[in-house]
Amino acid sequence: MGSVSREITHDVPPYIRVYKDGTIERLLGTDIIPPTFDAVTGVTSKDVIISPQTGLSARIFRPPLTTPTQKLPLIIYFHGGAFVIASPAEPKYHHSVTSLVSNSRAIAVSVDYRLAPEHPLPTAFHDSFAALRWVSSHAPGGSGSEEWIKQNVDFDRIFLAGDSAGATIAHHLSIRPDPYITFKISGIILINPYFWGKDPIGSEKTDPVRKAIVDKWWEFVCPSDSGHGLDDPLINPLVDGAPDLSGLGCGRVIVTVSGKDILRDRGWAYYEALVKSNWKGKAEMVEVEGEDHVFHIFDPNGDKAVNMMKKLGNFINQC
Repeated sequence: MGSVSREITHDVPPYIRVYKDGTIERLLGTDIIPPTFDAVTGVTSKDVIISPQTGLSARIFRPPLTTPTQKLPLIIYFHGGAFVIASPAEPKYHHSVTSLVSNSRAIAVSVDYRLAPEHPLPTAFHDSFAALRWVSSHAPGGSGSEEWIKQNVDFDRIFLAGDSAGATIAHHLSIRPDPYITFKISGIILINPYFWGKDPIGSEKTDPVRKAIVDKWWEFVCPSDSGHGLDDPLINPLVDGAPDLSGLGCGRVIVTVSGKDILRDRGWAYYEALVKSNWKGKAEMVEVEGEDHVFHIFDPNGDKAVNMMKKLGNFINQC
């Protein structure tokens, strides 16, 4: 009888298993470290509660200040993990955001959105919108009380950033206007964005094994009432019915892709469609040859990761 209770109902490698008895086993992204002071970069971090009602929280990162009231850009960051694993406290993500903050001399709010399947999509998107509204409450005249944001953020320099699934979130937050958000988004940073679709493109046509794997990732989390499956606008920003890219609510975009990544061609397709659209902003594209998906998370000290972080820091400081 015990073997029946441990029957696997969903196996979504390499991320997660769900058993017949309701147990959820995450295979990656479960380690956590506390907020801390990083002696190498001087970046300090702390955890904050955004919504006591939902448990939504974030980890805030701040570089060294020249004066107590110095104004810095703000990065609102969304981690990757196919919407099912990881958090801002996961060691690799903690160190990656620390590096981005150090390279950009910006403050970062790394959002701990709730994960599927316990919290089905679009919960992650709703949580991320809630995080933007919380940040917005700290703009001049607002009711927000978090000192680092209220005292040290320049609300004319706000950036959304994310890798993989987090990049997907950053895109959607930029293209779907929210009347409760009072600041303008200066730019978005899409690192190896997790965009997808039913019909294969590019290298997907000759790699049906990896195409099927990524299909399974989205089919596991796709909203049950979607009716669109792999062409849901949440994952396919180029499908008919998705918001027009001309409405992207920022002035600058940088997209990075990795040469060996099965998601590479989707990132390029997004960039090319954005450039051809009636969007009035400036888009940049960075391809890192010889690397796979979110390589910078797994090898943060490699030359290619270090150089990419410098480029992202420069992108922020051009504003």
